[in-house]
Amino acid sequence: MQPRRVDLALASFLLILSPACGKKSEAPPAAPPEVLVVPVVQQDVPITREWIGTLEGSVDAEIRPKVQGYLLRRVYEEGTFVHKGQVLFEIDSRQFAAARDQSAGVVGRAEAHLAKTKQDVERYTPLAAQKAISQQELDNAISARDEAIAALAAAKAAAEQDQLNLAWTQVSSPVDGIAGVAQAQVGDLVDGQKVLTSVSTVDPIRVRFSISEQEYLSAADRLNAKATEGKASLPLDLVLADGSVFPQKGRAVALNRQVDVKTGTISVLGEFPNPGNVLRPGLYAKVRAVVSERKGALLVPQRAVSELQGAFSVGVVKSDGTAEIRAVTAGPRFGKLWVIDKGLEPGDQVVIEGIQFVRNGAKVSAKPAPADDAAVAPAAS
Repeated sequence: MQPRRVDLALASFLLILSPACGKKSEAPPAAPPEVLVVPVVQQDVPITREWIGTLEGSVDAEIRPKVQGYLLRRVYEEGTFVHKGQVLFEIDSRQFAAARDQSAGVVGRAEAHLAKTKQDVERYTPLAAQKAISQQELDNAISARDEAIAALAAAKAAAEQDQLNLAWTQVSSPVDGIAGVAQAQVGDLVDGQKVLTSVSTVDPIRVRFSISEQEYLSAADRLNAKATEGKASLPLDLVLADGSVFPQKGRAVALNRQVDVKTGTISVLGEFPNPGNVLRPGLYAKVRAVVSERKGALLVPQRAVSELQGAFSVGVVKSDGTAEIRAVTAGPRFGKLWVIDKGLEPGDQVVIEGIQFVRNGAKVSAKPAPADDAAVAPAAS
């Protein structure tokens, strides 16, 4: 009977345990997902615009010969700075020297003829008064003298032209600037149709760019007011092709007279100091200018803004810890930040990391983002 008692005791023990083993253990509730947030800040923001421009010399002079002849010598060193009046090329001058000597002889004959006609007038005048000669003879002498005066003037003008032609065989630079590579070789027969080289004044250097009608109208008062005074007050920055910003500040100095009807843009000339002649004509660069200032603008980091088919939204964490997707109206960008025109208030907490966890009404654990991500004191791009 002892084994039977053991079986009954074991069965009773299992009956006692069976209800407890039938209950399932409940898991603790999941913690809300963590997101990083930054506050919306409000501050005055300068609004900048960028345009693509082309650099050109403040003077770009094409060097052409004034006379025809064989090119004897290139005097300057290509790509170097030359001064106004410096000789760049020499053309064979022998024919022009001969023409100058010939015209000098013509001037001499004209002077001698004029001297004779003057003597005739001086001699005939008292004789005509004494009726020793006719008045007609005196008139002829006076006419011959006047013709000799005119002939001498013509001979001197021709001699001066020949002297100029001789001087023009020395082709010089009309301006200070950088002389380009020669486009003619020694021995070439050149004339006024042939460009020998170009000289560009590059300090200061100019940049030409075009702005839209709307951009022009927004800044017309600043551009036109100063255009009449000979210089503009619109400050410019130059962003070079390698992404660096040229250290010298420039200004808009000229505005074209009309809007291009084909493109709807108007051409603007900017001018920049160029010490050391670092910038050269033909370079492409971005021209940047502050065109206005947005007072009390609301700013958020650009990565907080989502865009879908032209619609913008941000994730916002409310004071009760719930999140929502809020539609916003985005304005211009400012450095790494974005101006929000509508949809946010100063101090709103916007999500910059963990946006995938944001659902309307969902609980989230909002953590402040690192200081580098905060929307304060941005630097303009």
